[in-house]
Amino acid sequence: MMRSLFSGVSGLQNHQTRMDVIGNNIANINTTGFKRNRVNFQDLIYQQLQGAARPTEDLGGVNPKEVGLGMSIASIDTLHIQGSLQTTGVATDLAIVGQGFFILDDMGKQLFTRAGAFSVDSDGVLVNPANGMKVQGWMAREIDGYTVLDVSRPVEELVIPVGGKDPAKATTMIDFACNLDKRLPELPENPSGAQVRDATWSTTIDIYDTFGDKHILQVEFTRVPGTVNRWNATVNVDPQNEAPTNATIGFGADAPAVGGPQTFIVNFSNNGTLLSAEDGAGNVSGASGMVQMNVAYDVQTATPNEDGTLVRQEFVLNLGTVGGFTKSITQYAEASSSKAVEQDGRTMGYLESFKIDSSGVITGIYTNGSTRDLAQVAIATFPNQGGLEKAGDSTFRVSNNSGIANIGPSGVAGKGKIVAGTLEMSNVDMADQFVDMIVTQRGFQANSKTIQTADQLLQELLTLKR
Repeated sequence: MMRSLFSGVSGLQNHQTRMDVIGNNIANINTTGFKRNRVNFQDLIYQQLQGAARPTEDLGGVNPKEVGLGMSIASIDTLHIQGSLQTTGVATDLAIVGQGFFILDDMGKQLFTRAGAFSVDSDGVLVNPANGMKVQGWMAREIDGYTVLDVSRPVEELVIPVGGKDPAKATTMIDFACNLDKRLPELPENPSGAQVRDATWSTTIDIYDTFGDKHILQVEFTRVPGTVNRWNATVNVDPQNEAPTNATIGFGADAPAVGGPQTFIVNFSNNGTLLSAEDGAGNVSGASGMVQMNVAYDVQTATPNEDGTLVRQEFVLNLGTVGGFTKSITQYAEASSSKAVEQDGRTMGYLESFKIDSSGVITGIYTNGSTRDLAQVAIATFPNQGGLEKAGDSTFRVSNNSGIANIGPSGVAGKGKIVAGTLEMSNVDMADQFVDMIVTQRGFQANSKTIQTADQLLQELLTLKR
């Protein structure tokens, strides 16, 4: 039987396989995160008709005589080339720019994907809604009052508690960054209402107790008579309340008890910057560093102490840094202002929405205006991503030649960046596939002609008997 028949058959079979791969690529031209395949051919074994001979003194060398026995598939490669990004505006749609894969949990098995069309299920778990596989990463932990994302721990499912509560937080720090107008006059000895308004600067800010109840902190500044760089400050909490809150202020580890001073003095340098502060007991702040006063007031809605006294709420009044002006109280010849005052308390809130940044950190946005890190999406890279096996559902699994997954946050150790609100499109190039289809078709036709011609030769051989 003629060898060309079998060579032609191998060509037909393998070009058919190549056509199968092209058909699959074109079928997935709009599949999110799809990575196209390509087929590489190689020649098959050879039958040696005559071996090679080395040169002698009389004759030169002779090359071998070999007849090939067809071709085979060398490899079917997955091309992990970056696909284009399609903007969707959906917060849970994620794409990776660069190397890496999202990690999915399929009933205890880890699978990997570039298709980031995720959503939140009824339990708040971030999943692939097409198959229910859970997206993996790290949940935030509360340690000593701070939110921590520990990416050294094993990955876990990510829960976004939409509608979940954010507890109220009492005010513990207030930053004063206002300016006292150097041009304000002294408070007269027998002031009228108009003169008081002209000589006094009052600033207020909302503060919160442990219940999340709002209170009003009022600080009134008046120039110390006979001075140019000294100001009296009077502290009140809820000054409009019928029952007094007995606000007191002073230096030290604890704020003064009920009946303590309500006033303190602020001293400025000739440069207009903070110099020092004095409490009502005559204690003076240091000559450098932060200037902080301790304030306490009665929380009238709290259950009284065992001795019948009201519960006292404490916080720190931060006047700024000695010599500083960016986040410090100052005295310049400009209009008095309190627009830069900040405090760290809040009411109770509910998780209203969330966002995902380029590091994969999921940040919750609450109705009380606070934000909190909830979780972080993990990224996996491989020493040989081309060695991954396709597992269906736009996923890959580890093979013997892919290497072990290197799991970490995006943007670290060669991992790509996450882009929220977008999806990575298929990397199939239609023009490239159509050209490859033409080449494959012509190869298939040429091999079929080889079989036809060999068959005609055999037919001629059979007709010799006639």
